[in-house]
Amino acid sequence: MTVTNYQDAETPRRQFSFLNLSVSLCILGSILSESRADALAKLKPDKLEAVHQAIQELRAEWKPLPRQGPYREYRANLHVHSSLSHDSHGTIEEIVTAAKAVGTSILMFTEHPSDQCDYFKDGHRGMKDGVLMIPGAETGGFLVFPPPGRAGGVNPPVLGPVYRDGPPQEFADLVHGRDGLIFLSHLEERMDWDVRHLTGTEIYNIHADFKDEKNLQKAMRNPLWILQAAELFRKYPQESFSALQDYPADYLKKWDDLCRKAPHTGIAANDAHQNVGLIVRLIEGDKARFEDALGKSLFELGTGTIPILQPILKDKKPGDVVFQIRLDPYENSLRHVGTHLLMPELTEKSVWDALESGRAFVAFDWLADSTGFDFSALSANHRFEMGSKCVLAKDLKFQGQAPLPGKWKLIRDGRVILETSGRKLEAAISEPGSYRVEVWLPIAGEDMIWILSNPIYVRNEVR
Repeated sequence: MTVTNYQDAETPRRQFSFLNLSVSLCILGSILSESRADALAKLKPDKLEAVHQAIQELRAEWKPLPRQGPYREYRANLHVHSSLSHDSHGTIEEIVTAAKAVGTSILMFTEHPSDQCDYFKDGHRGMKDGVLMIPGAETGGFLVFPPPGRAGGVNPPVLGPVYRDGPPQEFADLVHGRDGLIFLSHLEERMDWDVRHLTGTEIYNIHADFKDEKNLQKAMRNPLWILQAAELFRKYPQESFSALQDYPADYLKKWDDLCRKAPHTGIAANDAHQNVGLIVRLIEGDKARFEDALGKSLFELGTGTIPILQPILKDKKPGDVVFQIRLDPYENSLRHVGTHLLMPELTEKSVWDALESGRAFVAFDWLADSTGFDFSALSANHRFEMGSKCVLAKDLKFQGQAPLPGKWKLIRDGRVILETSGRKLEAAISEPGSYRVEVWLPIAGEDMIWILSNPIYVRNEVR
């Protein structure tokens, strides 16, 4: 996610008095008192502690499940940015380290195109410390990945400005024709797009979730609030980051509409940049310079006007960083949500096959480990994985399993047709349609979405 304009960065630097600080905190107090329970309202010690305790209790209840069917499960993070993008300084070493810490086996990068670098050809690719890296780009409203083994040949036409700025359908046809993967991205900006030949679409995007949090955005534009809230982010790093999570109703409605026309693989977009935070650096004249997470100067304040800094100023000299915090470190962003792929082995070819076939599910793994989740259809001793097409038959039924008991919702063509609770799901099928499931968990007094499966497409005849 990207947050800019903390304090009108284009205006001259200004000095703030203690009165300014008091006024700022009063404004923030009024924001906190608003009735809408958004992410800002969740950033309170008692609420974060309650979420933390609920997650610990779920860990104690978690049970490992054997994977059903012929595939192994691999966790992937899609829509990841590094220092190859203009809005990130992330190194491949720290991104891979974060991936390993959260159990991710596949990183699919989506760098912002520029004239300085061909990200398909020169981007992050191959195995590094057991993590498979795949290069790609975020461009023209899509996430685009070249086919395995053909990165060099496909780059110029895919990333050329004539296609980046051209009609979306023309771009999708080009990528599809060259055997690349292409996903509709940031649906909130293009709900009216009707593009053929897509591999799939984002069904959740962290940045889009953040864009809905108007109160939190107001607060984060004031670096003084970040100073006040820093201890909460340090004590509850994941709970604080993931406080922005909402049910992506608008994304899912668009996805269901698309799947009624043709299969579309649903993926999670981590939109990871590690570019949100605050740095406070001492400068000459008893002043402190406030910088964003990428080191851009925001403004300066006299140190005497910031009481919260006084305890950490002792023995500090100009040039020293006296305060620094990252609000979106890669580890928290990658843990928040993942796309789990069912594949025979950890290779690019297997990744392509899984994503093109829809053998995948999305899980908010910060709540609980979703490893072992399964949703499939059975008929005449034949198993149909997520993403499959199958013919309606008298003995056709769905089955599902999860490593924790939760609330299951079976959804056909966008409508909930069955709700049940537990670790397993079983349901007979009597009508054609696109079927998917959701699993919800009780967290600190509210139900939260945990798992979103890809659909199984039941037809009167397979076409």
